[in-house]
Amino acid sequence: MIKRILVPVDFSDPSLQALDYAIDFARQRRSELIVLHVVEPVYYPVAGELYGVGYDLGSVYDEIERAARTRLSRLTGALRKRRVAARGLISLGAAPQVIVETAKKLKADLIILSTHGRTGLSHVVMGSVAERVVRTAPCSVLTVPARALGAPRRVRNSRRAPPRSARATGRS
Repeated sequence: MIKRILVPVDFSDPSLQALDYAIDFARQRRSELIVLHVVEPVYYPVAGELYGVGYDLGSVYDEIERAARTRLSRLTGALRKRRVAARGLISLGAAPQVIVETAKKLKADLIILSTHGRTGLSHVVMGSVAERVVRTAPCSVLTVPARALGAPRRVRNSRRAPPRSARATGRS
Protein backbone atom coordinates (compact mmCIF):
# COMPACT_ATOMS: atom_id res chain seq x y z
CA MET A 1 0.00 0.00 0.00
CA ILE A 2 1.34 3.39 -0.95
CA LYS A 3 0.55 5.86 1.84
CA ARG A 4 3.23 8.52 1.37
CA ILE A 5 4.61 9.82 -1.93
CA LEU A 6 7.62 12.14 -2.02
CA VAL A 7 7.66 14.53 -4.99
CA PRO A 8 10.77 16.70 -5.38
CA VAL A 9 10.11 19.93 -7.29
CA ASP A 10 12.41 22.67 -8.50
CA PHE A 11 9.45 24.61 -9.97
CA SER A 12 10.58 23.82 -13.53
CA ASP A 13 8.03 22.62 -16.08
CA PRO A 14 9.29 19.00 -15.94
CA SER A 15 9.03 18.90 -12.13
CA LEU A 16 5.51 20.34 -12.26
CA GLN A 17 4.61 17.69 -14.85
CA ALA A 18 5.80 15.03 -12.41
CA LEU A 19 3.73 16.66 -9.67
CA ASP A 20 0.64 16.56 -11.91
CA TYR A 21 1.31 12.86 -12.47
CA ALA A 22 1.77 12.34 -8.73
CA ILE A 23 -1.54 14.08 -7.97
CA ASP A 24 -3.45 11.59 -10.10
CA PHE A 25 -1.43 8.72 -8.65
CA ALA A 26 -2.07 9.88 -5.05
CA ARG A 27 -5.78 10.41 -5.59
CA GLN A 28 -6.26 6.89 -6.90
CA ARG A 29 -4.51 5.47 -3.82
CA ARG A 30 -5.59 8.06 -1.26
CA SER A 31 -1.96 8.79 -0.51
CA GLU A 32 -0.34 11.83 1.05
CA LEU A 33 1.91 13.93 -1.18
CA ILE A 34 5.03 15.38 0.34
CA VAL A 35 6.29 18.11 -1.99
CA LEU A 36 10.00 18.71 -1.41
CA HIS A 37 12.06 21.64 -2.67
CA VAL A 38 15.82 21.44 -2.20
CA VAL A 39 17.87 24.63 -2.06
CA GLU A 40 21.29 23.58 -3.30
CA PRO A 41 24.45 25.26 -2.03
CA VAL A 42 26.04 27.82 -4.32
CA TYR A 43 29.75 27.41 -4.90
CA TYR A 44 31.65 30.30 -6.32
CA PRO A 45 35.40 30.66 -6.51
CA VAL A 46 36.93 33.73 -4.97
CA ALA A 47 40.14 35.13 -6.39
CA GLY A 48 42.82 35.95 -3.82
CA GLU A 49 42.48 39.72 -4.15
CA LEU A 50 38.69 39.53 -3.87
CA TYR A 51 38.77 37.57 -0.65
CA GLY A 52 37.26 39.54 2.18
CA VAL A 53 35.04 41.73 0.00
CA GLY A 54 32.24 40.90 2.40
CA TYR A 55 29.70 39.24 0.10
CA ASP A 56 27.17 37.71 2.46
CA LEU A 57 25.99 34.36 1.07
CA GLY A 58 23.79 33.94 4.15
CA SER A 59 21.49 36.71 2.96
CA VAL A 60 21.38 35.17 -0.52
CA TYR A 61 20.32 31.81 0.94
CA ASP A 62 17.73 33.55 3.12
CA GLU A 63 16.21 35.21 0.07
CA ILE A 64 16.26 32.01 -1.99
CA GLU A 65 14.64 30.10 0.87
CA ARG A 66 12.01 32.81 1.41
CA ALA A 67 11.06 32.80 -2.27
CA ALA A 68 10.94 28.99 -2.32
CA ARG A 69 8.73 28.91 0.81
CA THR A 70 6.30 31.32 -0.84
CA ARG A 71 6.10 29.28 -4.05
CA LEU A 72 5.82 26.00 -2.16
CA SER A 73 3.12 27.39 0.10
CA ARG A 74 1.07 28.49 -2.92
CA LEU A 75 1.59 25.13 -4.58
CA THR A 76 0.54 23.05 -1.58
CA GLY A 77 -2.35 25.44 -0.90
CA ALA A 78 -3.62 24.84 -4.44
CA LEU A 79 -3.32 21.09 -3.90
CA ARG A 80 -5.29 21.22 -0.65
CA LYS A 81 -8.02 23.29 -2.34
CA ARG A 82 -8.31 20.43 -4.80
CA ARG A 83 -8.66 18.03 -1.84
CA VAL A 84 -5.26 16.45 -2.23
CA ALA A 85 -3.52 15.60 1.04
CA ALA A 86 -0.25 17.49 0.66
CA ARG A 87 2.46 19.18 2.67
CA GLY A 88 5.54 21.05 1.63
CA LEU A 89 9.12 20.76 2.85
CA ILE A 90 12.22 22.80 2.11
CA SER A 91 15.73 21.55 2.77
CA LEU A 92 19.25 22.77 2.06
CA GLY A 93 21.83 20.46 0.53
CA ALA A 94 22.72 18.44 -2.53
CA ALA A 95 19.45 17.40 -4.16
CA PRO A 96 20.07 13.64 -4.61
CA GLN A 97 21.22 13.15 -1.02
CA VAL A 98 18.46 15.32 0.45
CA ILE A 99 15.76 13.50 -1.53
CA VAL A 100 17.01 10.08 -0.44
CA GLU A 101 17.46 11.13 3.21
CA THR A 102 14.00 12.73 3.28
CA ALA A 103 12.46 9.55 1.84
CA LYS A 104 14.17 7.50 4.58
CA LYS A 105 13.27 9.90 7.38
CA LEU A 106 9.59 10.20 6.37
CA LYS A 107 9.29 6.53 5.40
CA ALA A 108 8.08 7.37 1.90
CA ASP A 109 6.62 4.45 0.00
CA LEU A 110 7.32 5.99 -3.41
CA ILE A 111 9.29 8.86 -4.95
CA ILE A 112 7.90 10.42 -8.13
CA LEU A 113 10.30 12.80 -9.86
CA SER A 114 10.96 14.20 -13.28
CA THR A 115 13.92 13.85 -15.52
CA HIS A 116 15.00 17.02 -17.25
CA GLY A 117 16.12 15.33 -20.43
CA ARG A 118 19.71 16.55 -20.33
CA THR A 119 22.06 14.79 -22.69
CA GLY A 120 25.64 15.15 -23.80
CA LEU A 121 27.94 17.58 -22.04
CA SER A 122 25.27 19.10 -19.78
CA HIS A 123 24.41 15.61 -18.50
CA VAL A 124 28.09 14.87 -17.87
CA VAL A 125 28.72 18.21 -16.13
CA MET A 126 25.48 18.48 -14.16
CA GLY A 127 24.78 14.78 -13.75
CA SER A 128 21.34 13.39 -13.26
CA VAL A 129 19.56 13.88 -9.96
CA ALA A 130 16.97 11.29 -10.98
CA GLU A 131 19.67 8.77 -11.83
CA ARG A 132 21.37 9.17 -8.45
CA VAL A 133 18.05 8.96 -6.59
CA VAL A 134 17.08 5.77 -8.42
CA ARG A 135 20.40 4.16 -7.46
CA THR A 136 20.23 5.03 -3.74
CA ALA A 137 16.56 5.41 -2.79
CA PRO A 138 15.12 3.36 0.08
CA CYS A 139 11.84 2.87 -1.81
CA SER A 140 10.51 2.57 -5.34
CA VAL A 141 11.11 5.50 -7.68
CA LEU A 142 8.89 6.48 -10.58
CA THR A 143 10.58 8.81 -13.06
CA VAL A 144 8.53 10.94 -15.42
CA PRO A 145 10.48 11.89 -18.54
CA ALA A 146 10.39 15.61 -19.30
CA ARG A 147 8.49 15.15 -22.54
CA ALA A 148 6.31 12.19 -21.52
CA LEU A 149 3.18 14.18 -20.78
CA GLY A 150 3.45 16.79 -23.50
CA ALA A 151 2.97 20.43 -22.57
CA PRO A 152 2.92 21.02 -18.82
CA ARG A 153 -0.45 21.39 -17.15
CA ARG A 154 -0.38 23.86 -14.32
CA VAL A 155 -1.18 22.25 -10.99
CA ARG A 156 -3.86 24.79 -10.12
CA ASN A 157 -5.69 24.27 -13.43
CA SER A 158 -5.32 20.56 -14.05
CA ARG A 159 -8.26 18.27 -13.46
CA ARG A 160 -7.33 14.91 -14.93
CA ALA A 161 -4.59 13.51 -17.09
CA PRO A 162 -5.37 13.38 -20.82
CA PRO A 163 -6.21 9.93 -22.20
CA ARG A 164 -3.17 7.74 -22.75
CA SER A 165 -3.52 8.00 -26.54
CA ALA A 166 -3.41 11.81 -26.30
CA ARG A 167 -0.24 11.59 -24.21
CA ALA A 168 1.47 9.44 -26.81
CA THR A 169 0.57 11.75 -29.70
CA GLY A 170 0.94 15.02 -27.83
CA ARG A 171 -2.72 15.96 -28.47
CA SER A 172 -5.21 16.73 -25.71
